[in-house]
Amino acid sequence: MKLVVPLCSYILLSGIYAPKALSDSPPLQDVCPMAPQGERKVFMNGFLCKHPSTILASDFKTLLLNHAGDLNNMFQSSVNMVTATEFPGLNTQGLAMARTDIAPSGVVLPHSHPRASEMMFVHGGSVAVGFFDTKGRLFQKTLGEGEVFIFPRGLVHYIINYGFGPSTTFSVLNSQNPGVVGITHAMFATDSDVIEGLMARMLKFGEMGLSDNSTAGLPWTF
Repeated sequence: MKLVVPLCSYILLSGIYAPKALSDSPPLQDVCPMAPQGERKVFMNGFLCKHPSTILASDFKTLLLNHAGDLNNMFQSSVNMVTATEFPGLNTQGLAMARTDIAPSGVVLPHSHPRASEMMFVHGGSVAVGFFDTKGRLFQKTLGEGEVFIFPRGLVHYIINYGFGPSTTFSVLNSQNPGVVGITHAMFATDSDVIEGLMARMLKFGEMGLSDNSTAGLPWTF
């Protein structure tokens, strides 16, 4: 009986102070069922690396974000996400990048990134941005050129162009495969009247100029 307390204390302290190498690495894919015994092969949670002798400076350069996306759609917006799949130099760096272009009165509908936080820089134009925490509180700000905003990992967020000209933002996300969960796309067809109504409410929402952390008049409450 005397050994029980010291033993429990040792187990607890071992769990607290165990090196991080003993914990699981963050997943880079949505699911990974275990293969049957006869089919198991070596698998890396990402991509295999080039041989050191073949690595070039060009592996760390990309032009994938140097032009605006197509805004000819019902949302009048375009999001171009660049991950390690498209940009070899990002592999193992825990980073992804994105460019977002939005026409006047355009929106990026509510969505989340389950594996990454997002730091967004406004390159041009004016935008209204916001996210909801797990208690339903809204954190909204209007941003101009040169300003930066953070969308915390896994939280639903949105962007609205509230200016008179096009807006462009650039983002860095702290995962080479952030993932995107589109809340409305998961529930409704892209040509749904519900989405059109949501867009209209979001634009009014941005025009309301709600103070930070306000939860009044949520635009997607039906």
